[in-house]
Amino acid sequence: MAKAKDVRVRIILECTSCTRNGVNKESLGISRCITQKNRHNTPNRLELRKFCRYCHKHTIHGEIKK
Repeated sequence: MAKAKDVRVRIILECTSCTRNGVNKESLGISRCITQKNRHNTPNRLELRKFCRYCHKHTIHGEIKK
């Protein structure tokens, strides 16, 4: 039996400034968080402004592939 295509899917958001600049020497890693989105309403990749605990400021977090 085939798996049903759910409308809401789980996605991973990653800090774009940490990945662009590489990881700083002071920073411990890359900020990632998990959220959900509606596949029908937002078919494009999602970008949200969230607080990055490694950059210590609000940055854009973009959707990455699983």
